[in-house]
Amino acid sequence: MIGTKYDLNPFEKDVFFLFCGCRTDRLKGLLWEGTGFLLLYKRLKDGAFSWPRTPEEAAELTRSQYQMLMQGLNPIDPKIKEINPCKVL
Repeated sequence: MIGTKYDLNPFEKDVFFLFCGCRTDRLKGLLWEGTGFLLLYKRLKDGAFSWPRTPEEAAELTRSQYQMLMQGLNPIDPKIKEINPCKVL
C-alpha cells in the first residue's frame, strides 16, 4: 500500500509511516529498521485522531508534530478555542 497507493518506499530507513483506519481512535505505524519492520499500534482512550482521508491530504510530520499527534492533537491544523473574556465586577 505504501509503494502503490502513495508511491513511497516502505524500506527507506528511519522513515515512520502512520495509518489510521475507519475507527479514528487507533493508529498503526510501520518503520523499516534494516533487518525487519517495527509495528506500532496506538489507541486513544478518549477522542479520535484528526486524520487525512486521501493520498493528497497525506503530510510529512516533524518530531514535535508527531508528539502532538500521539497526545491526540491535530498537528497539521491546530485549532485553539477562543475563550470569552470574564467580566470582573
